[in-house]
Amino acid sequence: MVKLKKYNGFLKLFVIFLTLFSIFSCSPKNYNLNKIEGKQLPVTEKAGETTTIEAFIKPYRDHINQDLDNVLAYCPETLDKSTGKWQTSIGSLLADVCLQRGNLVFKAREKKDIDLCLLNHGGIRAILPKGNVTTRTAFEIMPFENNLVVIALKGEQILDIAAYIIKEKKPQPLSGMTFTIAKDNTAKNIMVQEKPLDLNKTYYVATNDYLANGGDSMTFFAKGTEKFDLNYKLRNVLIDYFKEVDTVVAPKNVRITEE
Repeated sequence: MVKLKKYNGFLKLFVIFLTLFSIFSCSPKNYNLNKIEGKQLPVTEKAGETTTIEAFIKPYRDHINQDLDNVLAYCPETLDKSTGKWQTSIGSLLADVCLQRGNLVFKAREKKDIDLCLLNHGGIRAILPKGNVTTRTAFEIMPFENNLVVIALKGEQILDIAAYIIKEKKPQPLSGMTFTIAKDNTAKNIMVQEKPLDLNKTYYVATNDYLANGGDSMTFFAKGTEKFDLNYKLRNVLIDYFKEVDTVVAPKNVRITEE
């Protein structure tokens, strides 16, 4: 006959042991970092690896370089953003091109005209050198993926644009708008498309998506009543312009004057 009393006692001890083991094994453990060890691992390559990779990449590189070095136009003089107090030849050119070519898209879609264009001086990343102009030239001037957008602004925000330009004291690319800086550092004689500024009118202003979102502290764009993304990269605007003309002609008209 099995001695149940003895068996039951053993079973109770076994259950208690399992319970305690489970509790202690599940309790959180505290770990302390004592030291960190590291070592340099040399980057090596097997014989022939570089040659193999180069042979694989070369056809693609050659094809890209051929496209980038394709001559689109000719520039008779170097256009540089560092020459000019309130405007530069390259800045005026870019603003004019964005207004003109952006208007082709905007008018076709919205049946409206762009009134003016404002870009940022810092967005121009290279000169437009004298000589042959290629696709690579456009990539160097506009390396970012910014799109051209149009913001609907009231006349009061056009005043803000003039005040911003005066405050920043940089030759911001500007097209479609002219004004005079008075002796008290305010804007006067503001003209948009050669007409006096109307504070009650809605103006359509072309810019890039970075500035439209408040970049470079251009907060006046946030007050826009409408926003239109033309899905047209500024770089492609420039490339299309180069393809259209034989010779790049820098604008000479004055946009900002001082008393």
